[in-house]
Amino acid sequence: MLDAPARRMIDPTLNRLGHSLASRGIAADMVTLVGLGLGILAALLIALGFPGLALFPLLASRLADGLDGAVARATRRTDFGGYLDIAADFLFYGLVPLAFVVADPATNGVAGAFLLASFYFNGTSLLGFAIMAEKRGMSTRAQGVKSLYFSDGLLEGTETILFFVLLCLFPGWFSPLAWVFGVLCFLTGILRLRAARGLFRD
Repeated sequence: MLDAPARRMIDPTLNRLGHSLASRGIAADMVTLVGLGLGILAALLIALGFPGLALFPLLASRLADGLDGAVARATRRTDFGGYLDIAADFLFYGLVPLAFVVADPATNGVAGAFLLASFYFNGTSLLGFAIMAEKRGMSTRAQGVKSLYFSDGLLEGTETILFFVLLCLFPGWFSPLAWVFGVLCFLTGILRLRAARGLFRD
């Protein structure tokens, strides 16, 4: 829901930074992997009981996630680069809830499992929609220039990052926040299925 306005705000700055990195010979795939490494570091810090400290690599990871696309636009976009980016994103999104479960399995285990199940369903609805959209030659730039068709939804990347920031700031609230966000993720997937039913019927 917030991705499109967020992209309009940050894309000009990201594009300038991406052009600067590209001019120094830094490849988009390398930026993606650095972002993933920072995300893994954030998850490790959360699992070890330092969620506040994890905010710094977590936010740096998401900056890198925006920069890789900007570098690719300044040089050459590739299908593999888009694939690597989405795979790294989904790994990051799964590791953060897992880290909170590892940090306190007795308190966070059930809520964390529910949240991960909702991510699984919501992510599948997104990627399945993208496959069908590609099959039909559909395109959109609502969330910026992407390698895949990104259908909008109630919850998108921006909301997920804000949610992760809240979890890091208030780790004791993980369980109630996870239940609420998980329900909203399931609702997002259901709404996307409803939209797909109208668009993809033969």
